[in-house]
Amino acid sequence: MTRIIADISVSLDGFVTGPDPGPDNGLGTGGEALHTWAFSDDPDDRRVLREATARSGAVVLGRTLFDVVDGPNGWDDTVGYGAAEAAKPAFVVLTSSPPESVRLTGLDWTFITTGLPDAVTVARERAEVASSHSGSNLDVVLMGGGATIGSALDAGLVDVLTLHLAPVVLGSGTPLFTGGTPRTLVQRTVIPTSTATHLTYDVL
Repeated sequence: MTRIIADISVSLDGFVTGPDPGPDNGLGTGGEALHTWAFSDDPDDRRVLREATARSGAVVLGRTLFDVVDGPNGWDDTVGYGAAEAAKPAFVVLTSSPPESVRLTGLDWTFITTGLPDAVTVARERAEVASSHSGSNLDVVLMGGGATIGSALDAGLVDVLTLHLAPVVLGSGTPLFTGGTPRTLVQRTVIPTSTATHLTYDVL
Protein backbone atom coordinates (compact mmCIF):
# COMPACT_ATOMS: atom_id res chain seq x y z
CA MET A 1 0.00 0.00 0.00
CA THR A 2 1.36 3.41 -1.00
CA ARG A 3 1.26 5.86 1.89
CA ILE A 4 1.51 9.65 1.73
CA ILE A 5 4.24 10.68 4.17
CA ALA A 6 4.96 14.29 5.09
CA ASP A 7 8.61 14.41 6.16
CA ILE A 8 10.34 17.60 7.30
CA SER A 9 12.88 18.98 9.77
CA VAL A 10 11.61 21.54 12.25
CA SER A 11 13.03 23.69 15.05
CA LEU A 12 11.86 23.52 18.65
CA ASP A 13 9.85 26.69 18.06
CA GLY A 14 8.14 25.28 14.97
CA PHE A 15 10.06 26.75 12.02
CA VAL A 16 11.20 24.83 8.93
CA THR A 17 13.57 27.61 7.83
CA GLY A 18 15.33 30.43 9.58
CA PRO A 19 14.56 34.07 8.76
CA ASP A 20 15.07 35.46 5.25
CA PRO A 21 15.05 32.24 3.19
CA GLY A 22 15.58 32.54 -0.56
CA PRO A 23 17.09 30.81 -3.60
CA ASP A 24 20.63 31.64 -2.41
CA ASN A 25 19.83 31.00 1.25
CA GLY A 26 17.33 28.16 1.10
CA LEU A 27 17.11 27.38 4.81
CA GLY A 28 17.31 31.01 5.90
CA THR A 29 19.68 32.47 8.46
CA GLY A 30 20.70 29.75 10.91
CA GLY A 31 18.47 27.21 9.20
CA GLU A 32 21.33 24.85 8.38
CA ALA A 33 21.05 23.63 11.98
CA LEU A 34 17.74 21.98 11.04
CA HIS A 35 19.53 19.46 8.81
CA THR A 36 22.60 18.72 10.95
CA TRP A 37 21.14 15.27 11.60
CA ALA A 38 21.05 14.45 7.86
CA PHE A 39 24.85 14.77 7.66
CA SER A 40 25.55 13.23 11.06
CA ASP A 41 27.72 10.17 11.69
CA ASP A 42 25.32 9.03 14.42
CA PRO A 43 24.28 5.49 13.38
CA ASP A 44 20.63 6.10 14.28
CA ASP A 45 20.54 9.29 12.20
CA ARG A 46 22.10 7.38 9.29
CA ARG A 47 19.53 4.59 9.63
CA VAL A 48 16.57 7.01 9.74
CA LEU A 49 17.84 8.80 6.62
CA ARG A 50 18.67 5.60 4.74
CA GLU A 51 15.31 3.96 5.46
CA ALA A 52 13.33 7.10 4.59
CA THR A 53 15.20 7.52 1.33
CA ALA A 54 14.81 3.86 0.40
CA ARG A 55 11.03 3.94 0.85
CA SER A 56 10.58 6.99 -1.40
CA GLY A 57 8.84 6.01 -4.62
CA ALA A 58 7.98 9.59 -5.54
CA VAL A 59 8.51 12.97 -3.92
CA VAL A 60 6.26 16.05 -3.92
CA LEU A 61 7.65 19.53 -3.38
CA GLY A 62 6.50 23.09 -3.86
CA ARG A 63 7.91 25.55 -6.37
CA THR A 64 9.83 27.59 -3.79
CA LEU A 65 11.70 24.50 -2.62
CA PHE A 66 12.27 23.40 -6.21
CA ASP A 67 13.90 26.76 -6.99
CA VAL A 68 16.28 26.19 -4.06
CA VAL A 69 17.29 22.61 -4.89
CA ASP A 70 17.57 23.31 -8.63
CA GLY A 71 19.34 26.62 -8.08
CA PRO A 72 23.08 27.19 -8.48
CA ASN A 73 23.74 26.42 -4.80
CA GLY A 74 21.32 23.50 -4.66
CA TRP A 75 21.69 19.77 -5.14
CA ASP A 76 24.57 18.18 -7.00
CA ASP A 77 25.98 14.69 -7.55
CA THR A 78 27.06 14.33 -3.92
CA VAL A 79 24.24 16.07 -2.04
CA GLY A 80 20.64 15.67 -3.16
CA TYR A 81 17.46 13.98 -2.04
CA GLY A 82 18.38 12.10 1.12
CA ALA A 83 21.42 14.37 1.65
CA ALA A 84 24.53 12.31 0.83
CA GLU A 85 22.29 9.47 -0.35
CA ALA A 86 21.54 11.64 -3.43
CA ALA A 87 18.69 9.31 -4.41
CA LYS A 88 16.72 9.71 -7.63
CA PRO A 89 13.01 8.96 -7.17
CA ALA A 90 10.43 10.69 -9.36
CA PHE A 91 9.90 14.32 -8.33
CA VAL A 92 6.54 16.06 -8.69
CA VAL A 93 6.60 19.85 -8.35
CA LEU A 94 3.48 21.85 -7.49
CA THR A 95 3.69 25.18 -9.31
CA SER A 96 1.59 27.84 -10.97
CA SER A 97 3.89 27.77 -14.01
CA PRO A 98 6.66 25.30 -14.99
CA PRO A 99 10.21 26.70 -15.21
CA GLU A 100 11.64 27.49 -18.62
CA SER A 101 14.64 25.25 -17.90
CA VAL A 102 15.91 22.79 -15.31
CA ARG A 103 19.52 22.60 -14.12
CA LEU A 104 19.24 19.08 -12.66
CA THR A 105 18.39 17.36 -15.92
CA GLY A 106 19.48 13.97 -14.58
CA LEU A 107 16.45 13.84 -12.28
CA ASP A 108 12.88 12.92 -13.23
CA TRP A 109 10.78 16.09 -12.87
CA THR A 110 7.03 16.44 -13.42
CA PHE A 111 5.41 19.87 -13.00
CA ILE A 112 1.76 20.03 -11.94
CA THR A 113 -0.20 23.28 -12.28
CA THR A 114 -3.66 22.01 -11.34
CA GLY A 115 -3.34 21.86 -7.56
CA LEU A 116 -1.98 19.79 -4.69
CA PRO A 117 -4.47 16.90 -4.93
CA ASP A 118 -3.47 16.35 -8.56
CA ALA A 119 0.21 16.50 -7.64
CA VAL A 120 -0.32 13.85 -4.96
CA THR A 121 -2.32 11.69 -7.38
CA VAL A 122 0.44 11.83 -9.99
CA ALA A 123 3.08 11.08 -7.34
CA ARG A 124 1.06 8.11 -6.08
CA GLU A 125 0.87 6.72 -9.62
CA ARG A 126 4.63 7.12 -10.02
CA ALA A 127 5.28 5.48 -6.64
CA GLU A 128 3.03 2.54 -7.51
CA VAL A 129 4.94 2.00 -10.76
CA ALA A 130 8.23 2.18 -8.86
CA SER A 131 6.85 -0.30 -6.32
CA SER A 132 5.99 -2.81 -9.03
CA HIS A 133 9.47 -2.48 -10.52
CA SER A 134 11.26 -2.83 -7.18
CA GLY A 135 9.06 -5.55 -5.75
CA SER A 136 8.57 -3.61 -2.50
CA ASN A 137 6.02 -1.10 -1.21
CA LEU A 138 7.20 2.44 -1.81
CA ASP A 139 5.61 5.66 -0.59
CA VAL A 140 4.96 9.22 -1.69
CA VAL A 141 7.01 11.65 0.39
CA LEU A 142 5.97 15.28 0.77
CA MET A 143 9.34 16.92 1.44
CA GLY A 144 8.07 20.48 1.69
CA GLY A 145 8.24 23.29 1.97
CA GLY A 146 6.21 24.06 5.02
CA ALA A 147 3.28 25.57 3.10
CA THR A 148 2.95 22.46 0.92
CA ILE A 149 2.92 20.14 3.92
CA GLY A 150 0.52 22.38 5.83
CA SER A 151 -1.87 22.48 2.87
CA ALA A 152 -1.68 18.70 2.49
CA LEU A 153 -2.51 18.19 6.16
CA ASP A 154 -5.43 20.63 5.93
CA ALA A 155 -6.75 18.77 2.88
CA GLY A 156 -6.56 15.38 4.58
CA LEU A 157 -4.01 14.07 2.10
CA VAL A 158 -1.39 12.91 4.61
CA ASP A 159 -1.27 9.41 6.13
CA VAL A 160 1.94 9.77 8.14
CA LEU A 161 3.74 12.81 9.57
CA THR A 162 7.46 12.48 10.26
CA LEU A 163 9.19 15.35 12.05
CA HIS A 164 12.92 15.63 12.64
CA LEU A 165 12.98 17.90 15.68
CA ALA A 166 16.26 19.81 15.76
CA PRO A 167 17.59 21.15 19.09
CA VAL A 168 17.58 24.76 17.95
CA VAL A 169 15.36 27.81 18.53
CA LEU A 170 15.34 29.97 15.39
CA GLY A 171 13.10 32.75 16.68
CA SER A 172 11.48 33.38 13.30
CA GLY A 173 11.37 31.98 9.78
CA THR A 174 8.88 29.83 7.91
CA PRO A 175 6.43 28.18 10.33
CA LEU A 176 5.29 24.63 9.76
CA PHE A 177 1.86 25.16 11.31
CA THR A 178 -0.16 28.34 10.86
CA GLY A 179 -3.57 27.20 12.07
CA GLY A 180 -5.80 25.27 9.73
CA THR A 181 -7.83 22.10 10.15
CA PRO A 182 -7.38 20.24 13.46
CA ARG A 183 -5.92 16.74 13.04
CA THR A 184 -5.63 13.86 15.48
CA LEU A 185 -2.21 12.20 15.51
CA VAL A 186 -1.18 8.82 16.89
CA GLN A 187 2.45 8.66 17.94
CA ARG A 188 4.19 5.62 16.47
CA THR A 189 7.93 6.05 16.97
CA VAL A 190 10.33 8.33 18.82
CA ILE A 191 14.03 7.99 18.02
CA PRO A 192 16.31 10.34 19.98
CA THR A 193 19.82 10.85 18.61
CA SER A 194 22.72 13.15 19.32
CA THR A 195 21.43 15.71 16.78
CA ALA A 196 17.63 15.38 16.61
CA THR A 197 14.51 13.64 17.84
CA HIS A 198 12.83 11.74 15.02
CA LEU A 199 9.05 11.60 15.54
CA THR A 200 6.55 9.59 13.48
CA TYR A 201 2.78 9.98 13.73
CA ASP A 202 -0.16 8.39 11.97
CA VAL A 203 -2.59 11.11 10.87
CA LEU A 204 -6.23 10.21 11.53
